[in-house]
Amino acid sequence: MTSTPPPVSLAGTISLAETLGRGALAIASYAALGVILLIIGFYVIDLAIPGKLSRLIKTDRNPNAAMLTASGLAAVGLIVAASIWSSGGALHEGLLSTLVFGLVGIAVQTVAMIAFDRVAGITVRDLVGEPELQPGTRLLAVTHVVIGLITAVAVI
Repeated sequence: MTSTPPPVSLAGTISLAETLGRGALAIASYAALGVILLIIGFYVIDLAIPGKLSRLIKTDRNPNAAMLTASGLAAVGLIVAASIWSSGGALHEGLLSTLVFGLVGIAVQTVAMIAFDRVAGITVRDLVGEPELQPGTRLLAVTHVVIGLITAVAVI
């Protein structure tokens, strides 16, 4: 005589709807925090660059301002992504660490840009004053992304 297996208890399991709801909440929370950090990063870059950054990019179509801003924001994005990755699924702790690491990353980027100005003698002020894309802008842009990558790996 064969016995039938006992019924599986579903007590203590999480429903698919609950899992999807928590996942959607996490995505929305991290996305909102990421956007806030990118906006903060934009305004910090705006403070470091002479003139109104949005005008330099939108109206003046300054390629140097656009590349420096894009690279700075890409670096912040790398740091935010690494912070999310390292959170291990703990939403509250992950959001807090993403906020802290994102702000530290923005500060490090700013200090690095100032230090690079001093050491290499390539000033952001001079670069954004030029109407054509400058080699120094490319160098500084790569430096932004690399510092963001270094910071991101340090977070992980």
